[in-house]
Amino acid sequence: MAKRKSASPKSKPALFKKIISIASRVFLWFLMVTVLWVLVYRFVNPPITLLMIQRNIERSGDDKPSKMEKKWVDFDNISNNMKRAAVSAEDQLFLKHIGFDVKAIEKAFEANKNSKKIKGGSTISQQTAKNVFLWPGRSYIRKGFEAYFTLLIEILWSKERILEVYLNVIEMGDGVYGAEAAAQEYFGKSCTKLTRSQAALIAACFPNPRKWSPKKPTRYIKHRQYLIMRNMRRLGPLDF
Repeated sequence: MAKRKSASPKSKPALFKKIISIASRVFLWFLMVTVLWVLVYRFVNPPITLLMIQRNIERSGDDKPSKMEKKWVDFDNISNNMKRAAVSAEDQLFLKHIGFDVKAIEKAFEANKNSKKIKGGSTISQQTAKNVFLWPGRSYIRKGFEAYFTLLIEILWSKERILEVYLNVIEMGDGVYGAEAAAQEYFGKSCTKLTRSQAALIAACFPNPRKWSPKKPTRYIKHRQYLIMRNMRRLGPLDF
């Protein structure tokens, strides 16, 4: 009976080298594509996000008509009240950090250990990264990509661009995206004319914009509005 030939010892290193070579090429392509993608969006306004698409799929499943209210407004035309309200509500160290607020992340981690409600510690940069470049959901893989894209936009975009994109793409109501659509939906005016109180009320609903609405603010939302307005007074100038 013929003996079966054992695999050559040289074949394993060759296979390992081939795997490393393929993995290296995939990684390099990933870097090239993502860096180019982020660079393009430094100058080109994101036309749509995966969250917008998902929300319309959900509406279709509930037999609701499609709704995607959004209108891009350049940074200089967004009310300073809206900019200050967003920073005061979501990320008061926005101009100082490089994408991550370590203390806020630690506080959120500690709070989430003893609570069923998930509290976020995401900065405006992180929220912009996940809204523009990633799919909705929660997972460690997604968090890893979020950190990666956060670093990219901090390196390749200005703080002004990050806040501009953030205030134009984030969900601000059911089928309402961005400050202009929110201002028109809730106050019948452009976001260029939002008062301090109106901007703070919109920002107060950021954590759950489909549950809370500036049209019918609860006592909790009114309290958040008050705190945001107080933070706006303390914030000082936004020097970009």
